[in-house]
Amino acid sequence: MIAFVLRWLITTIAVVVAAHLIPGIGYDGWGALLGASLLLGIINAFIRPVLLLLSFPFIIVTMGVFIFVINALLLLLVSKLVPDFFVAGFWTAFFGAIVISLVSWILSSFF
Repeated sequence: MIAFVLRWLITTIAVVVAAHLIPGIGYDGWGALLGASLLLGIINAFIRPVLLLLSFPFIIVTMGVFIFVINALLLLLVSKLVPDFFVAGFWTAFFGAIVISLVSWILSSFF
């Protein structure tokens, strides 16, 4: 349970950093932020592995860059499902996914 809450906190911090660095990502209140980060964590745990497996040839051909496309599409999906969390478009989601991945990786290395 503690590992889940810690992972949720790391994802929340990563989304906050992305929202402050990338102009097209935003949220209206902490409830939307917590809901978006929770949903993003659940989607990353259950749907992302299936998408990675299905898109494995594209990942090989693009030398891993297609993983960021998958992350961007999942971030766009979260913005469609959570009412007060918004992402302006694909490229905003693409760069936001890069920021979220980097911040999550850095914070996870500390814990």
